[in-house]
Amino acid sequence: MKTILSIVLLLFQFSYSQTVIVPSYYQIDEKLSKNLYKIILDLDLGHNFDVGEDGIEQISFAVIDLTSDKPKLGGVNYDNFIYPASVYKMYVAAEILHQISEDKYSLYETYIAKSPNVVDKTIAIKTDPRPLLKDGDTVNVNYLLDLMITRSDNSAANCLIDIAQRKNIDSLLHSYGWYGSEVTRKFLKRKFEDPGYENIRGTETCALHAADFMYKIYSNSLVNEWVSLQMKTLLGRQLDKSKLAAGLPPSAMFYHKTGWYSYWTNDIGIVIDGAVKYIIACFIPLEEELALPKFKILSEKVYELMKNRN
Repeated sequence: MKTILSIVLLLFQFSYSQTVIVPSYYQIDEKLSKNLYKIILDLDLGHNFDVGEDGIEQISFAVIDLTSDKPKLGGVNYDNFIYPASVYKMYVAAEILHQISEDKYSLYETYIAKSPNVVDKTIAIKTDPRPLLKDGDTVNVNYLLDLMITRSDNSAANCLIDIAQRKNIDSLLHSYGWYGSEVTRKFLKRKFEDPGYENIRGTETCALHAADFMYKIYSNSLVNEWVSLQMKTLLGRQLDKSKLAAGLPPSAMFYHKTGWYSYWTNDIGIVIDGAVKYIIACFIPLEEELALPKFKILSEKVYELMKNRN
């Protein structure tokens, strides 16, 4: 049985086309893309990146202007699939909330965290007073969701992936046409993966899918209004302010999810500051220490660009 499942999952890796289709509710804005490309070039982010054994990678970047009746889309390589790191935890959260909205369980359903899901040895956000999850801890789903999104807790993510089940997460993503953005992995070593998942491809997404996901939240159309508002609440409490948030003015509200691992540093979210409203999705194949100063400048420049469009 395990062998059959392994074969099915290996076939699954290649069963979906990664051809990205821009939804018809967007207006492709070539001028916006041109201006964004200039920013990317000025920051020396427009070239190929060597990401070690994973080969050559490119930035995946999208911006959606929300200030007109029809949202305007621009970007650079926004159809490029790339490793999202912890950004894909937002996809897990969406399916959990989807299942709760269908009364399959509640936000306050208790859950016992168990090994090997409990993987974190340090707290990613040092100012967060909440302790690390331990093997045998009894918590509720709401607590796991908050840990997973606001401080990007890997142990919480592994527990929630088990609750949601990967096939259900993928089904939700596919319902919006986000093929290629399947959640394939937990946040643990492959030797501890569930049977059949030990050799599956790594999780990928692209800036367009991530930005479109945020647009669904912004427009209260991700599953339903309740799910969308719950997602916005979680994303609005994000504790990692080191990336795009660092370049935004204090008056701006940023609903976002960050991710970082090895060669990848990412941030995706909704910026609202009075008349300035846009979605930004940025995946940079660069180590966090090198990427952080570029994220700050990128965010500043994009904010000024979007502000001056109004």
